[in-house]
Amino acid sequence: MPQIDTSKVSRWDQHGREHVVRIQRTGVQRTIRCGTCGWRRGAQFLPWLKAEEHLTEAHQATVNPAAV
Repeated sequence: MPQIDTSKVSRWDQHGREHVVRIQRTGVQRTIRCGTCGWRRGAQFLPWLKAEEHLTEAHQATVNPAAV
């Protein structure tokens, strides 16, 4: 049975709202899903980069809470 791992990418927009994209891994397959708008996509390579791109383009969320 494949192991399921989940991680997330969080960014804040200019209004102070948090936007989160979760990355779920089942074996080699990764699915990225936005908690704000429901957007989802399969991504085998660089899922965190794709999550960051979505947050920037769709929600203008660019502030990384880990860097503050």
